[in-house]
Amino acid sequence: MPQQSVTVMEVSPRDGLQNEDVILSTEQKLELVEGAIAAGCRRIEVTSFVHPTRVPQMADAEDLCAMLPEAEGVRYTGLILNERGYQRLRDTKRIHEAGLVIPATDTFGLKNQGLDVDSAVAMAAEVIQDGVDSNFPVQVTIAVAFGCPFEGEVYLEQLVNIAERLAAAGPVELALADTIGVAVPTQVRQAFSQLKDSLGELPLRAHFHDTRNTGIANAYASLLAGVTVLDASIGGIGGCPFAPNASGNIATEDLVYMLNRGGIEHGVELTSLLETAAWLQEVLSKPLPSMLLKAGIFPPVSA
Repeated sequence: MPQQSVTVMEVSPRDGLQNEDVILSTEQKLELVEGAIAAGCRRIEVTSFVHPTRVPQMADAEDLCAMLPEAEGVRYTGLILNERGYQRLRDTKRIHEAGLVIPATDTFGLKNQGLDVDSAVAMAAEVIQDGVDSNFPVQVTIAVAFGCPFEGEVYLEQLVNIAERLAAAGPVELALADTIGVAVPTQVRQAFSQLKDSLGELPLRAHFHDTRNTGIANAYASLLAGVTVLDASIGGIGGCPFAPNASGNIATEDLVYMLNRGGIEHGVELTSLLETAAWLQEVLSKPLPSMLLKAGIFPPVSA
C-alpha cells in the first residue's frame, strides 16, 4: 500500500522556469508562487542561487526572495550547487531550507556545476555540517539518479553508495531526481526500497520528469516504496539546461488528480492549480504539457 498522506513540493518557480525561453518578470514569478500558496502548496522551491550567466532565468533570486509573502505554514526552498550559492541563500534571510544538488555521475557533475562526484560529496558534507551547526535545514538531491545523458546507466550500487555518503553528513532529507526522465516504476521502487533499508528514518523525496511518459507511474512507485514527498511543477513545465532533451516535470495537477482518485491526502486544491496552470500557459505563450489542463477534472465540477 502507498503512503496515506504525502507532501507535494511545488517546483515550478525554479525547476519549471529555468529552462523556458520566456523569462518571467520578478512580479510574474511572485504571482506564480502566490498561486501555488493559494492552491494549498506548503513547500515551494522558489529559485536557485546559481550564476546568472549560466541560468539567466534565475538572475533575480535575491529580488524575488525579498518579495516573498510570509504565509503561515509555507516553507520556501532555494536550490544551490556550491558553497557560494549556500551563502547567497542564507544572506536573503527569507528561505527556510537549502536544497543541494549532487550528481550521480562525474560527467554530468562537471557540466552542471564543475564538480565530479567525489568533490561534490565533499562540498555537500561541509555545507550540511554548517547547516547542522547553525540549525538551518539542508536537504540534498542526487541528480541523474536513474540515468545520465552522458554516461548512460546509473547502477543501483553506485547510487546507494553516494546516498549513504551524503546521509552520513546529516541532511534533513534525501531525494532522487530522474533528471532526464528515463526511469521506470520497477527501477524506482527498487531504488527507494533499497534506500529505506540503507538509510533508516531519513525522509525521502522523489523528483520525476515525464520525458518518456513514465513520470506519474514512477511517482506512484515511489509512494509504494515509502517516499513521503513528491516534487511536481504546475503545468508540467521544466527541464535542465545542462541535460539534453530533459523535458518537463510531472504536472502538479496531474499528480494531485492521481492522489485524489487514490484517496491519498495531500492538502492541495485541484481547481486552483488548474487556474494557475492556465494563467502560466498564457504567460509562456505556448501549450503546456499538463494532461489535466487539456482533459479537465473528472468527475466534472458542477456549474
